[in-house]
This record gives sequence, C-alpha cells and structure tokens, in this order.
Amino acid sequence: MYYSIRLSIALIFFLSLPFVHAQTGEKPYVAIQQPDSVILLDDVTVVGFQLSNKLQTFPGSLSVLANKDLNLSDGTNMATTLNTIPGVSMQSGTYATNRIVIRGMGSRTPYNTNRIRSYINDIPLTAADGISTPEEIDMQSLGRIEVIKGPTSALYGSGLGGSINLYTPVSYHNEGNLSANYGSFNTMKTNLSGTIHSGNTNLWGSFSHLQSDGYRENNAYKRTAFMTTAQWKQTKWSVKSTLMLTKVNGEIPSSLGKTQFENEPQAAASNWSAIEGFKKYQKALAGITLMNILSSKLTNHFTIHGKWSDSYEKRPFNNLTDQTMSAGMRNKLSYYRQKTDWILGIDWIAEQYKWKLDKNEILLNENRENRDQLSVFGIVNYRPSSRLNISIAGTLNYISYQLTDLYASNGDQSGERNFPLIFSPRIGFNYKVNDKIVGYASVGHGFSLPSPEETLLPEGDVNPDIKPEQGMQYEIGTRLTFLDKAVEIDASLYWIELNDLLITKRITEDIFTGMNAGKTRHQGFELLLRNRLFDFSHFPGKLNSAFSYTFSRNRFVDFADDGNTYDGNDLPGIPEQFLQLQLTWNPLDRIEVSTHLQYTGSQHLNDANTMKYEGYFLVSIKASTQFDIKRAGTFNIYAGVNNLTDNHYASMLVVNAIGFGNNEPRYYYPGLPRNMYMGIEYRF
Repeated sequence: MYYSIRLSIALIFFLSLPFVHAQTGEKPYVAIQQPDSVILLDDVTVVGFQLSNKLQTFPGSLSVLANKDLNLSDGTNMATTLNTIPGVSMQSGTYATNRIVIRGMGSRTPYNTNRIRSYINDIPLTAADGISTPEEIDMQSLGRIEVIKGPTSALYGSGLGGSINLYTPVSYHNEGNLSANYGSFNTMKTNLSGTIHSGNTNLWGSFSHLQSDGYRENNAYKRTAFMTTAQWKQTKWSVKSTLMLTKVNGEIPSSLGKTQFENEPQAAASNWSAIEGFKKYQKALAGITLMNILSSKLTNHFTIHGKWSDSYEKRPFNNLTDQTMSAGMRNKLSYYRQKTDWILGIDWIAEQYKWKLDKNEILLNENRENRDQLSVFGIVNYRPSSRLNISIAGTLNYISYQLTDLYASNGDQSGERNFPLIFSPRIGFNYKVNDKIVGYASVGHGFSLPSPEETLLPEGDVNPDIKPEQGMQYEIGTRLTFLDKAVEIDASLYWIELNDLLITKRITEDIFTGMNAGKTRHQGFELLLRNRLFDFSHFPGKLNSAFSYTFSRNRFVDFADDGNTYDGNDLPGIPEQFLQLQLTWNPLDRIEVSTHLQYTGSQHLNDANTMKYEGYFLVSIKASTQFDIKRAGTFNIYAGVNNLTDNHYASMLVVNAIGFGNNEPRYYYPGLPRNMYMGIEYRF
C-alpha cells in the first residue's frame, strides 16, 4: 500500500514536468465531447455568493464539476464523481445507503448524509432534519455540480460541511439524448432527456430508470425519476420552474461483522435477510422562481418551493413509516455597482415530519414534529481594485421545534424547543497577483441542527438541553495556472474548531439519541492538479490528467463518553489520506480511454481508536468511441471495468458499531468486486 502512495506521488511530479507543454503549439485535437470547462478556470462561471462570478475571483474554496466530469464510470453512483473533489469523501454501502463527508463534517452520521446542505437549481433538497440525498438524482440529469467546502453563511445556509449545489443542463437548441447501459449483477440504467426551445421559452426534461439485483443477498434496487425545468424570458422579467419526482424500492443487506465480511462478503446481515428488510419511498419537489429586473443595477429573485415524501422501512426490530411535507419561500434582492455588489435576502421553511413505529402490526409509537426555520442574510462584495475582491456575509437564523405525541399509551411526551438566535458571519478575500496566480483566504461560522432522533431522550421526551453544534473555519488557498493553462493547481489549507459536537448514540438496536459531546479540531491540506500532458493532431493524440489529494487530521479536543475520555484521539470514519488520479487519452479522433485510480487511506472504527481499517487501492478503466450518422445523430458506445484488480474492500464503514448478544459489531459494507458494464448513447 505504501508503494501505491509513493507511486502516485511520483506521478504528480512526472505529470507536472514542463517539457510536456512543448507539443501544445500544434493544431488542437478534436475531443469526443466539448472541452471540460473546469480546465479553463477563467471561464468557469459559478453562483456561490453572487449571481454570477468567475471561479478565479471566488473568495474561498469551491469546486466545479462540468458535464463531462459527471460521467467517469457507468453513471449509476455519484460517489465516483464526488470523490474526485479534494476534501470530499462519499462512502457508498449500497445504492440506498450513502454518506457524504466534507472536511470531516458528517462522519458520525450512521447511514446517511448530515451536516451538509444540498440544492437543485437553488431549491433546497435538504430536509428539516438535516438529511441530504443528492445521490438520488441521475447523473445524466445534471449539467453542473458546485461544491462549497466549509460554512457558507449566507446564500446556502450555514451548514458546517458546506453545500452541494446541483444544476440541470442548460441548452438553447432543440435536442434529445437517449442512453442505455448494462452491467454486472444485472444492473440496467436508461435515460431519455431533451430540450425544446422556441423563442423566449425553454423546456427541458429527463426520465431515468435504474435497477440492479445487487452483488449481495437482499440487495435488489429500483429507482425511477422524472425531472423537468421550464423557463420563460421577457425583457424585464423571467420565470423558471423545476419539478422532480422520484420513486425508490431498495432491499437492505445492512453491514457485516469482520468474520463474515472477510469470508462471505456477498451475504446480507442475518437479521435483515431473515425478514427480507427493505425501504421504499416516493418523493416530489417543486419550485418556481420569478426574476425581475427593476433597474440596470437592481434585480430581485423570488422563489416558492415545496417538498413531499412518503416512506416505509421494514426492519428486524420494528417498522418505520414516515411522511414529510414542507413549504418555503426565498427572496433575494441584488444591487450591482462598479465596485460593490449588495445582496439582501430572507429564507423561510416550514416542515412537518410524521413518523410511527410498529412491530407485527402492533403500534409502538407515533409522533409529529413541526419545524420552522427563518434566515435573514446579507452579502457585500467590494472590489477596491481590479485585483482585490472582499466578500462580507452573514445570516441570522431562528429555529423552533414542536413535538406532538400521537400515541397516548405511553403518556404524553409532547414538547417544544425554541433555539436562541444564531448569527453566522463570514469574510473572504481574493487577490489576483496576475493572470496566473490568485490567492484567497476566508473565515466563516457554521452550525448544524440536531436531527429528530437527536432531539429526543431515549424515553421519547424532548431533550431540553440539546444544542446545535457550532464551529469556525479558517482557510487559505491559491489557484495557479502555467504554460498557457496546460498546468493548473488549486491548493488550500483549512482549520475548523467545532464546539458542542453532536453525536448520535445507539442505546439499543432500535433506539438512538443525541448528545453534545465536547470539542473537535479539523485540519487539512487539499490539492487539485490538472495537466495537459500532450496535444497532437495525430497519434498519440491527446493526454490529460487530473490529480486530487487530501490530507486531514480530525481529533477530539474535549470529549468524554460513559466515563471514558477520548481527548486527543482521532475521529473515526474519516480517511487520513485520500488520493485520486484520472488519465484521459484520446489516441485517435473520436476514441477515448480513461483510467481512474483511487487510494483511500486508513481510518479508525471507534472513538477509542482501538480498531482501525487499513487503506485500499482501486483501479478502473473505460473506453468509448463516437461516430455520426448523417441526418440521424451521434452515437457514443462505451464499455468499462470497475475495480480492475478485484480488491476486497469496505466501501462504507459504520463507526462505533455495537455487537448485540454474542454477535460481532457490524462495521463493514463490502465494496463491489471486479464488475463490468457497457452502454450506448444516442444524441439527436
């Protein structure tokens, strides 16, 4: 494994050698797809902290993935894509069990993503309980992903981990796209999407279906999704709407103990297999935005949105039925001047979450929780010179919960909790030394709210003492371009001090509770290096590389649990090192071969640091060819192999797992063995 690390580090220097640029003066090579806009930093337009901004002037750490970056593999799992971003780690146990961690935030959430905000076309995907599921969206239904790492204060709330902002494709031409692929474990995915453009009206839609028998027992999965956007533009105003419908039915194999993980990884956990456990749900999201141009310097965006979900989960210890309904509005007033931009806004979300537990058709509990969140935010961008950009932002947050006990047999456990006002400031600087060197720095505050389970005591009463976790992030970084943009570097250092750490503690197999457990410190270094190695108009063609590296230390500063003190220990579930290398080679016109290498470092399994999971190395390869049929369209045929060396590894870990009875603690979700896929895409 250490050899793999040394090899990868050696590749960094090899791929950065300046002599490779000597060939770029020849005639540009025609790639299969449009050039990746991420490679041209000056041309990347992002939304973060401003309606429109160039990436090189952004006062903080932000990563942008363009359309081509979203199709690294077979397109069935978002993990491959998100893991190319330094500082971001997505663990995927199954299609229905995922966890995204940004800069160490969210690593202790057992089976989903928390501490991170996510949006689709600026409409919140994150529920009021803090859970985000951006991986439910088909990759071919996305045109761009922006990831802001760390507290983002104003425009996207104050999530400690940051925000994942998804955007649907934008096209002003009539076009269509039909694709289908098939892979190991009887995995099939189809997608039909297209755009109709007429005058001032633009309509885009996507319909996708994914199903798989799964590698493990009790692992079948089906997901059907529909998404559409419509936009109507006039001289002084425009209207844009988004609608998303999702239906999922997935069996649950759950995690395994060490013995079974090593000897029988394809098995499901015995208790989940015995009852054929599963989760099924339906979701709907809708939003509409009215944009008014009030003057040459003043614009207003007003959005109303709503979400609905209905879910059922069959579990060994009980069955969970829950429904969520929410509505919200958002208004953002923007004022632009030559040296100053002002943005003032308000964001309000009201959500009702109902859940009940039963076993053998006998009701055990039933509750309803109403949540109200109100945020008032402001941003000032000041440019005293053409080289310096200063951003000052802040948001004032008010949150309240009200629990209504709908199950009278165990007494009335109703209650409410109004949290104190939370103010989250942020200041960032971006200085452009010249066209090749940019430096940035920022300081920001963020917080994360307790989930419904974390707000309750083990007996079911509202916990009056639970607090949101809060923290400050300090970061510095630089963006560099050399040799006519043949070499690009984005590097950053960060330091996060987190107070009132929220942890989800498992009391019994079916009872969780939350507690504030002290302080943690998160420090890290992130590097993204992109290189155009050579560019010929003939064989050997064109070769690009993209390398990302993350080194992080995440430690308890002040943490005690059940009489044990863990001060100075590493937080479990966070790899100390994470390394990715992607090579994309176009040897001939319309032929592309891409190789993806990933090293995930060792990570602790428990707070005591007495158990550790060693790192692992994965290699994948994909080849594609494209050809045109006159007056019919363009065809792209591709095939690939994931985990080429057939490594045995855990793709997701459950930290602080507990073994009930005489059973081993179930820490491990087995990753997929070597698996293959092939597909075809038709663009017309």
